[in-house]
Amino acid sequence: MVKKRVPDWLNSSLWSSPPTDDRLLRYSSASTSEALQPPVAVSPPVAAARPNPSPPRRPERRDLAHANNTDDSKSNNDRNGSSSVPSPEDFSRQAQLLAELSKKVINMTELRKIASLGIPDGAGIRSTVWKMLLGYLPPDRGQWSSELAKKRSQYKHFKEELLMNPSEITRRLEKSTSCEKDELKSESSGMLSRSEITHGEHPLSLGNSSIWNQFFKDTEIIEQIDRDVNRTHPDMHFFSGDSRLAKSNQESLRNILIVFAKLNPGIRYVQGMNEILAPIFYVFRNDPDGEMAAAAEADTFFCFVELLSGFRDHFCQQLDNSVVGIRSTITRLSQLLKEHDEELWRHLEVTTKVNPQFYAFRWITLLLTQEFNFADCLHIWDTLLSDPEGPQETLLRICCAMLILVRRRLLAGDFTANLKLLQHYPSTNISHLLYVANKLRTQLSG
Repeated sequence: MVKKRVPDWLNSSLWSSPPTDDRLLRYSSASTSEALQPPVAVSPPVAAARPNPSPPRRPERRDLAHANNTDDSKSNNDRNGSSSVPSPEDFSRQAQLLAELSKKVINMTELRKIASLGIPDGAGIRSTVWKMLLGYLPPDRGQWSSELAKKRSQYKHFKEELLMNPSEITRRLEKSTSCEKDELKSESSGMLSRSEITHGEHPLSLGNSSIWNQFFKDTEIIEQIDRDVNRTHPDMHFFSGDSRLAKSNQESLRNILIVFAKLNPGIRYVQGMNEILAPIFYVFRNDPDGEMAAAAEADTFFCFVELLSGFRDHFCQQLDNSVVGIRSTITRLSQLLKEHDEELWRHLEVTTKVNPQFYAFRWITLLLTQEFNFADCLHIWDTLLSDPEGPQETLLRICCAMLILVRRRLLAGDFTANLKLLQHYPSTNISHLLYVANKLRTQLSG
């Protein structure tokens, strides 16, 4: 069988060379321009080392998805990024985005095109653009106010109905019942009589309709959510610590995940969802518009639901072996690599026998949130969310590009070396990575 010739552009030294232009690291820190710097409470985060995150799925997969998630070989400079003055391209792109967002009816095709190149950190643009890319805000600006009010009211209703303790539900039922009786008698007793407590309202009831039985079933999931929320980005003061800000943000993450779990009984909560939720909430909570920032929890909930709708089958164990399950998606990544670089594919999967599930499971289920620093993840997500085909196809191309960028090291490595490299992905230039991923798209279309 004749092997496909590797395209010349794959072997360019550009992909193995470290970035030489500080502008390419612009997403590792906030803009220093006073004219464009927003009054953001928390600047893009830095971390000297990434601690082990929460597992993305079921307990039996923890070792696969989150083993050895700290890469000591990455320098602090690479991990932290460096402060740099925004480039002319940043200013130009920000001006283009602001101009597009100022239109009465926004051209989504143009907005996606500009945003896919990366959204500058200034002026709260990313928050608004992400809401549009995720379909939360309609293209017609005139509808924004009514749509936001409707969604936020709906989320408030969800919280009131789903986060209420059964004791509170019983209390309200008691109050409602007592109002129908003699007011003086109800005030003197203050409690429902034994005969008035229905089976479903009793704490010892095991019936399917019992609010207490459901409460106890939910307790285990809520405890898992609490554990995962508490260890979400422990290196970031925004999410971790004893400050009022961190505690408030943790409470918002917890509320969103519990409401989601109760509204989606087929999936409920799966470990790792907190990692997907965190970037959205971070961006929305740091919107310089105070009103938008205050409503970040509600806005984040609906955008989280929309984003997860394209990946929800990856979190359903019953669908793992189906055409829409996680194993099928990983197989598609393997096929994509084979199509673009058969030599690398053969070395990884045939010669060294590195099963793509050993590394790609975490890459795909957590949308690369654990492979790069937080600021770089925001840049990657700009591209993921901008693709009109949907984030999953773009995600697979980026994963394939990640393999191609380290192909020389992989071709020289054995099973152990390659597995370590892919489970501890080295620092790379995000702009280069996204360029290669886009190149894969054009190679296919060509």
